[in-house]
Amino acid sequence: MSIINNKSEEFLFKYLNNASPTGHESEGQKIWLEYIKPYIGEWHLDHYGTLYGVINPGKDFKVVIEGHSDEISWMVNYITDDGYIYVIRNGGTDQSIAPSKRVAIHTSKGIVKGIFGWPAIHLRKGNDTNLTATIENIFIDVGAKDKEEVEKMGIHVGCVITYEDGLTKLNDTYYVGRALDNRMGGFCIAEVARLIHENKSQLPYSLYIVNSVQEEIGLRGAEMITQTIKPNIAIVTDVTHDTHTPMIKTKEQGSVKCGSGPVLCYAPAVHNKLQDLIIKTAQEKEIPFQRAASSRTTGTDTDAFAYSNGGVPSALISLPLKYMHTTVESAHKDDIENVIKLIHEVLLQIDPSISLKYF
Repeated sequence: MSIINNKSEEFLFKYLNNASPTGHESEGQKIWLEYIKPYIGEWHLDHYGTLYGVINPGKDFKVVIEGHSDEISWMVNYITDDGYIYVIRNGGTDQSIAPSKRVAIHTSKGIVKGIFGWPAIHLRKGNDTNLTATIENIFIDVGAKDKEEVEKMGIHVGCVITYEDGLTKLNDTYYVGRALDNRMGGFCIAEVARLIHENKSQLPYSLYIVNSVQEEIGLRGAEMITQTIKPNIAIVTDVTHDTHTPMIKTKEQGSVKCGSGPVLCYAPAVHNKLQDLIIKTAQEKEIPFQRAASSRTTGTDTDAFAYSNGGVPSALISLPLKYMHTTVESAHKDDIENVIKLIHEVLLQIDPSISLKYF
């Protein structure tokens, strides 16, 4: 039986189709909160926008499940006298996909539509610098005749810019769109909250369902919120690369494939005993999973939680993803459901009385 029902899929489309650029996540957080409210006992919001709900509040032992709510974007950096807009990254945005994309520029007057213009192919010859998209030569056209008209639209240096591409389905097997990294993680932990509520599960601890901000520019939201909550355990979910798509070297990147299950990461920040519990649970519940190795850091909010408060036992459960940091990020429906299922089943196995000491 499918975990994702009609109501949860409706939430998924609403949540992912809303823009949530790094540093400006508030509208997405409102949508997320509206969905999880029936399943939690209380909720809180920090000064920079990280939002969390609590199930079974008031217990001394605290467990966090976490995703991040922000998406990569652009930021207005310079407006020419002719009214063209040059940009800088807000997170790890890929300039090579920008030409011919439609964008939304977020201003105090509302959304202004724009396009990434690009010279015609027969005007780009030889070693012309316009042959390849670079951060220096991509530009946005909003249909204005000059800088003054651009500014009258409410556009100024510092406005954030997102792509307009929305969520779709591919072969009824994949969800495809921008910002699956990592609002799909926010969706997964919201579904875990729903399952706990609907199954009337009794947890012997307080569960914090955390949707952090500003992951894409350095794990900043998690860095702040872990100091607020001071959890005993943290389970983070994010995305990782499907390494079986063209142009990726599997021997270098490891073998991860969409449709083959959640990915468990091995890294110094991942607590061995917590990882053992997750693996044991996956095996007992017959949930497929894959393994990946990170030599120094996971590059996710796991690192922020693990190295906070004197050390928090932390683990990472990742969703395989094709085409990360593009507008056609693709995640397999089975993997999404198995991420939800695995997190849920692990939470039911956590016993505050069992030590997670290193040895």
